[in-house]
Amino acid sequence: MTVTADIGEVASPRNVPFSPDRQGYRVVPARHPWRVVGTVVAVVLIFFTLQSILTNPRWGWDVFARFFLSEPVLVGLARTLLLTVLASALGFLLGTLLAFARVSPSPLLSGVSWAYIWLLRSIPLIVLLLVLNNLGYLYPTIDVGVPFTSLLFAQYNTVEMFTPFWVAVVGLSLNQAAFSAEIIRGGILSVDQGQHEAAAALGLSRRRQALSIVLPQAMRAILPSGFNEMIGLAKSTSMVYVLALPELFYTVQVIYKRNLEVIPLLMVATIWYLIIMSVLSIVQLGIERRFARGAVRTPSGPLLPNVLAFLSGRGAAPAVKSPPPAPASTTAVRKPLVTAGEKLARRGVGRIEIRDVSKRFGALTVLDGVDLDLAPGSVTAIIGPSGAGKSTLLRTINHLERTDTGFVTIDDELVGYHRDGQTLYELKEAAIRRRRAAIGMVFQNFNLFPHLTVIENIIEAPVSVQGVARAEAVELAKDLLARIGLPEKADAYPRHLSGGQQQRVAIARALALKPKVLLFDEPTSALDPELVGEVLDVIKELATSGTTMVIVTHEIGFAREVADTIVFMEGGKILEVGTPSRVFTTPTHQRTREFLAKVL
Repeated sequence: MTVTADIGEVASPRNVPFSPDRQGYRVVPARHPWRVVGTVVAVVLIFFTLQSILTNPRWGWDVFARFFLSEPVLVGLARTLLLTVLASALGFLLGTLLAFARVSPSPLLSGVSWAYIWLLRSIPLIVLLLVLNNLGYLYPTIDVGVPFTSLLFAQYNTVEMFTPFWVAVVGLSLNQAAFSAEIIRGGILSVDQGQHEAAAALGLSRRRQALSIVLPQAMRAILPSGFNEMIGLAKSTSMVYVLALPELFYTVQVIYKRNLEVIPLLMVATIWYLIIMSVLSIVQLGIERRFARGAVRTPSGPLLPNVLAFLSGRGAAPAVKSPPPAPASTTAVRKPLVTAGEKLARRGVGRIEIRDVSKRFGALTVLDGVDLDLAPGSVTAIIGPSGAGKSTLLRTINHLERTDTGFVTIDDELVGYHRDGQTLYELKEAAIRRRRAAIGMVFQNFNLFPHLTVIENIIEAPVSVQGVARAEAVELAKDLLARIGLPEKADAYPRHLSGGQQQRVAIARALALKPKVLLFDEPTSALDPELVGEVLDVIKELATSGTTMVIVTHEIGFAREVADTIVFMEGGKILEVGTPSRVFTTPTHQRTREFLAKVL
């Protein structure tokens, strides 16, 4: 007999044991009565507030209606909007330049940017406007010529050039630039360092990295604060009343000083400012959705249909469905990853020489006099304990890491330097990018660009670095996707792919440049165990392609199967080099034997 029967309770739904065979269950969401109470209270307060405002004759709604669309108010409104647009555009343009200067490795650029931001954020806007308005007193003329000589090309009267309108535009822009620079810098710093490294490894120019890779990702962090500043700027235009410039607020002031209808005229300005802020908020929402592509699994539906649906009471428009992640493995028949013709073209290409390479980070020596020769078309696996310097050595090959001493050559061409006797001079960035484009790199964490689709990720470098026509690059990308078994994922975003699929796309992106050398930095360490196989299969196939490959890996079984050469490192030094059969069966170095005894 059950306890329920013993105490005489009447059976109820909550006492009935759950049976998984039952059908037709109705799900009842949890109730939140205090939310309802709070909503009712808010609605009541809003109602009485509006009722008080709209029915009180002292608010002067008849006066408000008479002046709301009057010509002086509309002219002032237009000037406010023009000031906002011009100052926002110029301020954010200058702010972007200041932000990139601030994060620049150049101490001069960074210092000048910091000084500008410090100074302009310290000066009150009203003081800045008044100083600029009196610029004609300080500098009566603006002379264009050769400094410190009598040679003069042109001369302009400062007062005539700097009218109150342009004083307002310049002052608001300079002030806006200082604040927007820090907002943009914060957005730039929010972009993962791996994105910078992936863009650099593909050979993208600094300008292309900034405009196509960094800024689009940074925008998600920039937009909320940036639009906050823009909204603040629209209201700050009221400061130009000190210049007697008839923008919206100054116009309203002039009118109520004449007719003494202060409150109705202030409400005219208030409602127009509310309209401006509302429009800017809707624009902000639309732009945020545009830059959220690829960042969320279920993106919201288009903004305009959603707004219209909300206003008509039909609810939100259906969201755009993101493609669901495909299974970890695929049974699709794939084309050969590398054709016979490509194998023939790569024969004898990709010889790597590493000579006396050392690298220190502060007091820590990461690489210590490394020497290594890798034959064209060879597959080398670098193994060793964590912190041995494996990844740093890999990164010196494509000059992502600058050496302190020594050098790396590929087919007898120095990477990152040109030699003059015993001195190595680092090349300019453009020359480094050209040489780096011959070295493909696949990262541990994929480092796909999340705001670009799969096919856009693959074509980015061929189009912008090698100048391949976009149509040709797209065909190449589709061919590569077919070879790695993901032809249906061309228009998906990286977030919509499994880890194994992302890594295969990263390999395709590296292959798109047709590199002499392929570098793999622990390509499976970020994957779930069941996803490792699909990536290793692609790398195994590449190992037969004739492309020189260097793989940093902890997958000892994989290294034994795929590599021609095994390199064991510890403490920044190469302790042993040999074939897999020799290193794994009869290692000569005691430390190699100890390491393999733990991992095999």
